[in-house]
Amino acid sequence: MIKDLTRGEPLKLILVFSIPLLIGNIFQQLYNIADLVIVGRLLGVKAFASVGAVAPLFFLIMFIIVGLTNGFAVITGQRFGAKDYKGVKNSVVVSTILSTITAAFFTIVCSILMHPMLKLLNVPQNIYNDAYWYIEVIVLGLISTTFYNLLASIIRALGDSKTPLYFLILASIANIFLALAFIEVFKMGVAGSAVAVVLSQAISVFLCLFYVKKKFPILHLKKKDWLIKFDNNFKTSALEHLKVGLPMSLQFSIIGIGIIVIQSVCNGFGSDVIAAVTAALRIEQIATLPMISFGVALASFVAQNFGAKKFRRIRTGVIRTSILSIVLSVIMAVIMRFWGADIIREFIGSATENIIEIAHQYLLISTFFYIFLSQIFVYRNTLQGMGEVIFPLVASIAELLMRAFAAVYLAIKYGYIGMFYSGPVAWVSACLVLSFGYYGSIKPIVYKIKQQGG
Repeated sequence: MIKDLTRGEPLKLILVFSIPLLIGNIFQQLYNIADLVIVGRLLGVKAFASVGAVAPLFFLIMFIIVGLTNGFAVITGQRFGAKDYKGVKNSVVVSTILSTITAAFFTIVCSILMHPMLKLLNVPQNIYNDAYWYIEVIVLGLISTTFYNLLASIIRALGDSKTPLYFLILASIANIFLALAFIEVFKMGVAGSAVAVVLSQAISVFLCLFYVKKKFPILHLKKKDWLIKFDNNFKTSALEHLKVGLPMSLQFSIIGIGIIVIQSVCNGFGSDVIAAVTAALRIEQIATLPMISFGVALASFVAQNFGAKKFRRIRTGVIRTSILSIVLSVIMAVIMRFWGADIIREFIGSATENIIEIAHQYLLISTFFYIFLSQIFVYRNTLQGMGEVIFPLVASIAELLMRAFAAVYLAIKYGYIGMFYSGPVAWVSACLVLSFGYYGSIKPIVYKIKQQGG
């Protein structure tokens, strides 16, 4: 159901909107976690490590797509908030065209450059073949991933966070059964797990399209809507979308590049460390999902209210979400510190105690800095919802530089333990930049609030 986020109590709206997002994010993680658990338990630690070794490349590609589609949806949300329904349809059409071009481009380029990229990642030879086929299959199915993220972003921009969730749950369940079938029955090995991911994403796409056709009249596009003349009007609209989408995509890709740098360093420590870090990162991703969900909900809230010029609601929503995110970050940090090892032990059934100890060491270090991470999600999504792209981009560059420097320098000096501090150092740097950017950007908004009599 389409939801107007410009009316009602801000925190309540954000909470209600974020709950389906949280559940959806959990099931989104199940795509990767189910693959890892199934691969780890059925094929062993080396197969588990092969998926983990190329995970940063997978995330880089995903970050680019997610950043681009979320950026496009900001324009959709702003037009919806402004009650420009013709503009909403135009935004959907333009976003679809640009997303299709992007997916095709990355599929071709990544397929051609796959071997050089894996060499750059320093993937060990004993897991190279499995790693190659896993990521190659994912790349070949990139069109499915792109269209699911585009559809989900557009639907959320219109205030509906539940519909994508329902289909994501079904697709996640399908992914588990498909992965078991391709690995156990068809003996496709690690590549079978990747095929399951692509097919389950395709299921999500078709379900979203079917539901939109039945329940979302505002998104019903007729033939005339697609008959776009590639004139100045189209160029203006495309540039408007790219102005937000490209910096967000670049910003997300910078984060992905930073993760690749860490993985390249990590791969040099052998398969045990690769497996440990892979498990720890997946568990940490689950631990931070509530904070991520609040951030995404806040972006939709801010985008609609920015389009409606309700600036006081933006400030109220940001303050209350920030406080809630800090509380949640402390709770999740406590859980990870005290029960992280037990979770890791269940996560990799065949893991040795050495792998579990290494993974737990990572969690003991990173949990001290969850508060900074929580505020990154708040300020970054707020700025993006307002259409502000400079500070999020600068923050991402700072995060990349600090992460890369810390990963390489500290790893040389202190081994893999030093490498574990690269993430926290990057979080603190990005948080400082985004905080400065938000409070700098909010000044003219405060002025507008006063003009409104707020």
